[in-house]
Amino acid sequence: MTQPITSIPDIRRAMRQRRRALSYHERTLRTAAVCRHIRASRPFRKAKSVALFLPNDGEIDLGPLIDTVWRQGKVCLLPILDRLIERRLFFARYVTDTPLRLNRYSIPEPEIHPRRLVRAIDIDLILMPLVAFDRLGNRVGMGGGYYDRTLSFLRHRRHWRRPTLMGVAFSFQETGPLSARPWDIPLQYVVTDAGLIETGKR
Repeated sequence: MTQPITSIPDIRRAMRQRRRALSYHERTLRTAAVCRHIRASRPFRKAKSVALFLPNDGEIDLGPLIDTVWRQGKVCLLPILDRLIERRLFFARYVTDTPLRLNRYSIPEPEIHPRRLVRAIDIDLILMPLVAFDRLGNRVGMGGGYYDRTLSFLRHRRHWRRPTLMGVAFSFQETGPLSARPWDIPLQYVVTDAGLIETGKR
């Protein structure tokens, strides 16, 4: 069920509270459904490289999906905060023995040499966290703008081959139509415990 539209700060506050309030049992069931829908999706099956994220503030834990990526021989990547340019991301390959360190938000990220960083444009599928979304591919994040800045090159392309952008959320994080801002990068898909949503964005 969609939530009545209010201000972005109100949406962000309400969704974060609801996400954190999930019981362990409900979170486990919903997370398993999300991972199942991602595995079955065409973008995931076609992708040779997949960027995921480690959970923060009640986000979905994609740990089981990371195991699938490894098992299927895909390249698994995690985001890293850019050390030089504020509020931008790079990505780094993540394998079983990759050392992790906490970034400024206490989120683990791979500890690797800068020369081994991967750009978003070189990734087939990027799974993106979000706080709220609508069916047109608009997304409310945590407010830092990291993904929008990182993917800003897509604003200058009418169509693009990669990366494919897939938001990851619980179904209750869907809201009514959100106003797109000039710097927002739309999602092509959103996957929830209820299934896969194609937004029609390309």
